[in-house]
Amino acid sequence: MKARLVLACIFCFLLKIHAAEIYPERWVWIFGWGLNKDSDVTDISHVIETGAKHGLNGAVLAAGIDTMSLKTPEYFRGLDAIKQICESNHVELIPAGFSIGYGSCFLAHNPNLAEGLPVEDAPFVVRDGVGRLVPDETVRLKNGGFEDFNGNNLKGFNFHDQPGEISFADREIKHSGTASLRLEHFTANPYGHGRVMQEIKVHPHRCYRVTIWVKTEGFQPTGAFRLLALAPHDRDLAPREYNLPSTTDWRQLTMMFNSMTNAKVLLYAGVWDGKAGKIWLDDWRVEEIGPVNVLHRPGTPVTVRSEDGATTYAEGKDYAPLMDPHLQPWREDGDALPLKIIPSGRIHNGDRLRVSWYHSQNINDGQVTVCMAEPEVYEIMGQEMKVVADRLHPKKFLLGMDEVRMGGTCRACAGRNMGELLGECVTKQMQIIRKYLPDEKIYVWSDMFDPNHNAHGNYYLVNGDFTGSWEHVPKDLVMAVWGGAPREKSLQFFEQQGFPVLVACYYDADNLNDVKGWLQIVRPMSNVQGFMYTPWTRKYGLLPAFGDLLSGQR
Repeated sequence: MKARLVLACIFCFLLKIHAAEIYPERWVWIFGWGLNKDSDVTDISHVIETGAKHGLNGAVLAAGIDTMSLKTPEYFRGLDAIKQICESNHVELIPAGFSIGYGSCFLAHNPNLAEGLPVEDAPFVVRDGVGRLVPDETVRLKNGGFEDFNGNNLKGFNFHDQPGEISFADREIKHSGTASLRLEHFTANPYGHGRVMQEIKVHPHRCYRVTIWVKTEGFQPTGAFRLLALAPHDRDLAPREYNLPSTTDWRQLTMMFNSMTNAKVLLYAGVWDGKAGKIWLDDWRVEEIGPVNVLHRPGTPVTVRSEDGATTYAEGKDYAPLMDPHLQPWREDGDALPLKIIPSGRIHNGDRLRVSWYHSQNINDGQVTVCMAEPEVYEIMGQEMKVVADRLHPKKFLLGMDEVRMGGTCRACAGRNMGELLGECVTKQMQIIRKYLPDEKIYVWSDMFDPNHNAHGNYYLVNGDFTGSWEHVPKDLVMAVWGGAPREKSLQFFEQQGFPVLVACYYDADNLNDVKGWLQIVRPMSNVQGFMYTPWTRKYGLLPAFGDLLSGQR
């Protein structure tokens, strides 16, 4: 009898341990679909149903939920269908959105809310009632057509990788002229490099556009080609990504950059971590450009002065507002806006001016950050959050505050402590959410609050330092710690700081080994509330195994 009682106690104890290991929040991140097409709704429904069958109880959905005031009836039919699927499968629908780093929800309302880089005192001359930039023609690339060479050694460049082995002057295939630069055999370099670089002189705080023509043949990986504009201290002034077809005829690529405080810039074109195939480069050019992607908001004023600086002219009296009614802040190939002179004003034909403005900057592949210090950002969020509350009545919300790659450069936020400003931004966002949903549990991507991730100085184009951002947000904010490989230091940091944690892992791997590593690390941590299956390429094949793993079935 005693033996049976002991065995029963042991069994109950093991059941309690097993139950404790089943995290209450077992979610799936749904990414890569809209809600306007029936096929999208079908695909999303399949993910939710699959997750539910394997013990998941939450589905985190972005899909434009933060711009519902702009959506069509088709969108809401799709959203209602997803709500019904979630309810039928006892899966909680958790909306996500309001990203500052990827600011499309705010830019959809006002594209001028993009964070701005300053152009200062660019020289203009007035002719026929219009002021236009007088570019410095000495800012140029030497031998950008790759016409001048000796064997496979190109003249005018600081270097190009392994001439005659990786880089070749090609007289047979070219976009124009008599030659191009061909890059191949990338594995002959230990880093897969096939690059060409030239240092050029620029003016500080000016805007430049780089163009180049490229052609590929069996090129792999397709995202290995890059254009770079590096400051002498290696800061990337225009982080850009280009996903080229493996094989394509000649096509032109464009990149804009702001020289910021630099008088010299290192321009690179070529391949990093190349594996196979060939790529040809030709007609590589750089030019100083006038007002492209000009921003017009309180924090990005346009200033027009006389050449000697003695007179500051007035918008609306001396010149028309320098505004783009069709602004697309991620484009880089637009024409410069003319500065239209008002005939009754003080500016006349032949006058030389100094003009300053702010422009947006495209990062990687279409990322445009918005300014955290502009009040209109929070007005827009308030309008949109009311729609979210009325339509969905969610109990939880994930703020998309990851990878804030610009800030501190426009007049609204220049000079601010960036960690403090970021904390203020998220705190305001939380207050807006709880204005409509007082009991809402709020989550945020963790990287901008993690000194082991992105909460530090020298981050992309940010003028400032995000260190200490975690000190300026409420402690009930749940940190969604994300990544493929386990971030043990990040988990330990948030445990020490007293923040609850959701682990957002997986990241399109071919197996669940990293997920198992996360599970092992968090086992002794009491602040971890759950796990989220987090893919970015619609890779949901391992979702059943992920659910089973969390539910203790394996």
